[in-house]
Amino acid sequence: MAAYTTINDPGLFFNSVLYTGNAGANSITGVGFTPNFVWFKGRSTGISHQLYDTVRGNDSALVSSSSAADIDATGDGFTSLDADGYTFNSSGGGGNVNGSGTAYVAWNWKGGTTAVPSGGTITPSAVSFSAAAGFGIYKYAGTGSGATVAHGLGVAPVVVIIKNLGATANWAVYNNHIEASNGGVANTTWLVLNQNVASQSNDSGRWNATSPTSTTFSVGVSYDQNNKSGDDYIAYAFAPVQGYSAMGQYSGNGDTDGQFVYTGFRPAYIMVKRWSSTAAGWVIFDSKREGYNGDNESLQAETDAGGGAGTNFNMFSNGFKPLTTDGEWNDGSSKYVYMAFADAPLANSEGVPTNAR
Repeated sequence: MAAYTTINDPGLFFNSVLYTGNAGANSITGVGFTPNFVWFKGRSTGISHQLYDTVRGNDSALVSSSSAADIDATGDGFTSLDADGYTFNSSGGGGNVNGSGTAYVAWNWKGGTTAVPSGGTITPSAVSFSAAAGFGIYKYAGTGSGATVAHGLGVAPVVVIIKNLGATANWAVYNNHIEASNGGVANTTWLVLNQNVASQSNDSGRWNATSPTSTTFSVGVSYDQNNKSGDDYIAYAFAPVQGYSAMGQYSGNGDTDGQFVYTGFRPAYIMVKRWSSTAAGWVIFDSKREGYNGDNESLQAETDAGGGAGTNFNMFSNGFKPLTTDGEWNDGSSKYVYMAFADAPLANSEGVPTNAR
């Protein structure tokens, strides 16, 4: 079935870019829009993930592989988020985002609306969101008791990723495709972005035992991870948009001919997490790095390790498929969640199909 979409050009809302650092003045272009959320990763071992957004500002970075608080990133020489990318200056060594001769990948998302939506019991201090793209960034202060945050997306987010900005605390991830181990629903469980652990279940307080709605997402009682009284937080919310983004679940089959996962578009980016058992990371693929179909390079959100190739993970015009028994994404007794964003829709709003790469 063709996945018709209102977003004929996914590159206006998500794009990956590759570049080489120079430890000095460096202007990176080719994003195609002013990004509101940028996730950088040096493709060499030992270079940490760096997450920036326009809500926190250019001098504030988070590390997906760490529980550390928001860090002062002025030493990296990050100057601005621009109309087609970003600029680094010569004031810092820039090892995390602009090291001399280092190869980087940057994943970019566009928000845009900065008017704070109404309707939640917590009012964010700053936001940037796009209802059209199903993506939003929200900075808020915790209350220590069950609360809601209005998101303005018009549909319920499927994934919400939250980080305490001022304290050492694990990342908390809500995903509505996870089942709690007690047979309950996703709002009693959570994932940890900075660790390769299974889902943390049977915790009704984490999300106040309340699933996101078309207007709000919920946070629970006084947890460091998402709602301690007086602590500041950043939340990234994602909702699927037909033909542009998909968030779902699949079961591994433990076979070199893995299960095909339909997304309705040619993927530009995929992040996969095994949630039903421990010791599996957050594996990220994209369409820009070396290797394609049989040799796609992978990175992992919870580790600073460099990219690995030969992963036998194929991307097609309408989805993806693992061709390996690797437990990170195709163990026969495990379940996985994924987030994917489009390089091109399977069919645009005029019904014109895209080509496989």
